[in-house]
Amino acid sequence: MFFVYIVTNKRNGTLYVGHTDDLSLRIYEHKEKVFKGFAAKHSCDQLVWFATHETRDGAFKRERRIKKWERGWKLQAVEILNLLWADLYGDLTHDSVYCDKRKYENARF
Repeated sequence: MFFVYIVTNKRNGTLYVGHTDDLSLRIYEHKEKVFKGFAAKHSCDQLVWFATHETRDGAFKRERRIKKWERGWKLQAVEILNLLWADLYGDLTHDSVYCDKRKYENARF
């Protein structure tokens, strides 16, 4: 399984879009600033949105599409599934990650 995700530094703050095959590990890396790039520079370490994909190529293509979206569309995507902008990292469980609303095929965005 592969994931496209959005992390931020605060509600309506700076957004970073990425993809990975290990969501929990990748968000941990954001929190620890393992990689010195855009997300680390802007302290984007709160997982606020993610979706699952069957293939790496599918996740990569969706990440690239989302990065081209207007900011308002990204904010709307977050708020549809996470109205309070809660950091989802602490609640990552098998059931929360692999639920139907997170599947790309069922996503509104």
